Amino acid sequence: MDDARNLKKYVLLAATLASFLTPFMGSAVNLAIPSIGREFHLEALMLNWIVTSYLVASSVFLLPFGRVADLYGRKKVFLAGIITYTLLSLLSGLATSGEMLILLRILHGIGGAMIFGTGVAILTGVFPPQERGKVLGINVAATYTGLSLGPVVGGFLTHQLGWRYIFFLNFLLGLTVLLVTLFKLKGEWRDARGEKFDPAGAVLYSLSMAALMSGIAAANTTTLARWVLVAGIVLLALFIRKELRYPFPLININLFRNLVFAFSNLAALIHYSATFAVGFLLSLYLQVVRGLDAQTAGFILLAQPVLMAILSPLSGRLSDRVEPRLLASLGMALSFAGLTLFTLINKTTPIWAVMVNLVLLGTGFALFSSPNTNAVMGSVEKRYYGVASATLGTMRLVGQALSMALVTLFFGFYMKGKAVTSATSPLLLKSMHVSFLLFAVLCACGVFFSLARGEVRGKQEHPAR
Repeated sequence: MDDARNLKKYVLLAATLASFLTPFMGSAVNLAIPSIGREFHLEALMLNWIVTSYLVASSVFLLPFGRVADLYGRKKVFLAGIITYTLLSLLSGLATSGEMLILLRILHGIGGAMIFGTGVAILTGVFPPQERGKVLGINVAATYTGLSLGPVVGGFLTHQLGWRYIFFLNFLLGLTVLLVTLFKLKGEWRDARGEKFDPAGAVLYSLSMAALMSGIAAANTTTLARWVLVAGIVLLALFIRKELRYPFPLININLFRNLVFAFSNLAALIHYSATFAVGFLLSLYLQVVRGLDAQTAGFILLAQPVLMAILSPLSGRLSDRVEPRLLASLGMALSFAGLTLFTLINKTTPIWAVMVNLVLLGTGFALFSSPNTNAVMGSVEKRYYGVASATLGTMRLVGQALSMALVTLFFGFYMKGKAVTSATSPLLLKSMHVSFLLFAVLCACGVFFSLARGEVRGKQEHPAR
């Protein structure tokens, strides 16, 4: 009994630390973007790719690694991901050019995919259904705590020591997670023994994701990029067709016949697509348009993730008793309201108004995320936990990558290769207004899908097969 209790404790600790690690780095790097641009003399589109390259790589490899984890062991894949992620954090801090940093960020994203595809699956497999909402709430709170501390610590490090120290600190944090995993996580978890890996499906999926994300980001720059986007759509269709016929698919497409699973994942995709780029855009707005230093901008951006960290555990516990779709839909509606208000932002918008709106977005995100995760994981059998976790993680990462790809698209249209400086701030504001408007429209659609998933509580008693 004590061994089982200790195992739960250390699994929660390892998964929670990992969930803190990746968003902490992501939100910290957002504050460093202007400094990186100045050091490497990068124009707006290259700056976007410092963030986007990591997200694209993570989304490309997440689902294949989730399936590998189900077949061969979630701890093995999780451990490999922590090692890769930690090493690449160190190397990213030593980058000597923008191009080198983007390449390292791609490799960094592969390590992130191994972590994303396994952490929640291990957590869900160890804790019983009646405790799942609580621990998922704690896990999500760790994510938002990372998001909360990222702007503050990232802004401080960038302002006082330089942007490279963000990656060096991330290296030290990664070592901590590695030690906990190596010495405290006993045993292994895999629930798809006897099944086979689908290498052809993995290749089709990875190529389709890479083509879709890069094609969207560069769609308005070259004809080739538009053909890449078309190729991504074709490859995705071929992937789905193959998965329906293969006896041991990379992802069981039949899971999507369950409306709870399908619409909960779709709602996650939409929500992350509509909200992820907010921190990136506001970091540029506060530092470039308003002329604030990175440290001050970090404290302002803190308003949103603090609310996420505070409310997520409460939202997770509430979703064990209250219909998750109602909580998640309310959260999506609040996000819609916040994004709509941000379409009005300009050079004279009071800073307090920006912070109040960030509080609104943070509340919406907290109400959405934990209940939505609980709905997804409660709608499948135990042997599909890895795939369900990886699918939800894929929706999150594809949504984040799509969010940045859309911003890259609008930057390319309005900035036309110009550097992000105070002189080009009117063009930056135009890009922001169009981005926030599209994001608000996406959230409005997301409310519909979130409500349309139907009753979740009954489905958790009879999960999808």
